[in-house]
Amino acid sequence: MRASVFLEVISVLAGFASADSILRRDNGTYGPEVEEFHYYFGQWPTGHAVSSDGRLFVCYTRGGGASPFTLGVAVNKTAEVAYPSADLSIPTAEVNTTINGMQFGSSDSTGLISVQALYITSETDDRPETLWVLDTGRPTVVGSNGGLTMVYGQPGGPKLVAISLANDTVYATYTFPAGVVYPDSYLNDVRLDLRRSAVPGAKGVAYLVDSSGEGRPGFVVLDLGTGESWRRLDGDVHVMREDGDVASYNGQAFYQVPQGGGPFAHNKEGNNGVSLSPDLETMFFTTLTGNTLYAVPTANLRTRDDVPWAEQAAKNNVTSVGQKGGNSNGSEGDSNGLIYMIMPEHNAVYYYDPRDLKVHTFIRDPRMLWPDPLYIAEDGYMYINIVQSYWSPRWNGGKDLRQLPGAVLRAKLPNNGTKMRLDYV
Repeated sequence: MRASVFLEVISVLAGFASADSILRRDNGTYGPEVEEFHYYFGQWPTGHAVSSDGRLFVCYTRGGGASPFTLGVAVNKTAEVAYPSADLSIPTAEVNTTINGMQFGSSDSTGLISVQALYITSETDDRPETLWVLDTGRPTVVGSNGGLTMVYGQPGGPKLVAISLANDTVYATYTFPAGVVYPDSYLNDVRLDLRRSAVPGAKGVAYLVDSSGEGRPGFVVLDLGTGESWRRLDGDVHVMREDGDVASYNGQAFYQVPQGGGPFAHNKEGNNGVSLSPDLETMFFTTLTGNTLYAVPTANLRTRDDVPWAEQAAKNNVTSVGQKGGNSNGSEGDSNGLIYMIMPEHNAVYYYDPRDLKVHTFIRDPRMLWPDPLYIAEDGYMYINIVQSYWSPRWNGGKDLRQLPGAVLRAKLPNNGTKMRLDYV
């Protein structure tokens, strides 16, 4: 009892000493006001998007049988329901199958298995406002040893689904051959260019990020008119992880603790954050485990395999934009040409400005405990998911150290910035 009282006294005295200090200190904040827009009290989301009418759509990867649905819409500030209905999400018991004694994700192309990312494109003269849904086809299930394991995907499972926000129905589904999306691929994010001139199919093109830490990360490019797909920068050094990267979160050096114990590990995620320039002719990209921002002409990504040396030309035309100030994950560009990057090491969002060739801080806030991803909406706000990933089971020996609620924060963009629109004309 005396020891407890002594510690309390010391704590109080330390508080007084801190309050009375004349030293300059870090208050952990920077930038415009950050609002708490939505709270998650159930599942931890991996993606979100905000429509022109203000609806918040969210997605959750399937893990350990705890996710009744993988795509949802917020119905108030603290709750989400399945979208467009529970029927589109494959039942939890059916998200994986066993082939020759080995578990794989479902090959069902008609339902959603494990959604990783969302993106919304505005209405055009031949396409409704559309929610694009990226399904990895790789759920996390309970393995034979009782621990959680992410199963491999198979054709039909990984897919890009287009949902009309005018009538809340699916109007297109794109799947991929095994030579384009590998069993160990992980489809992490998507960006779209809907110009009719983008590719011969005249319906535009989708750029999908393969961030696999097991195989070969890179880009998957999809012709939305023909359904044809191909890979670019496949396993190129610029999209590969930087081995031995030691990140620092909340002031602590971070190493992954494998399930079941064993030696510590480093994050192995490759190609991650991507964003298009306003003219859609440049793709900016970066790995989670590296400190460099890269760029490649989208013309090189759009070039098909029937063009000789298409892959080599893409690799040759990658350029380094420069250091970005730390590890980053999700990114997105705005109408002013700024490239925003989430910086989980700093509880912040930075941006790269092509006009002065420098990286700047946009916002920093102690509530931003692993922000990922960010989404720029037509209302001029940036919406940021807060998911506490460095405390998740897959990085902490199977122990879930996260604390609910998760959240969506939002902040107004500077200089009347808003969502890019050139990809819709």
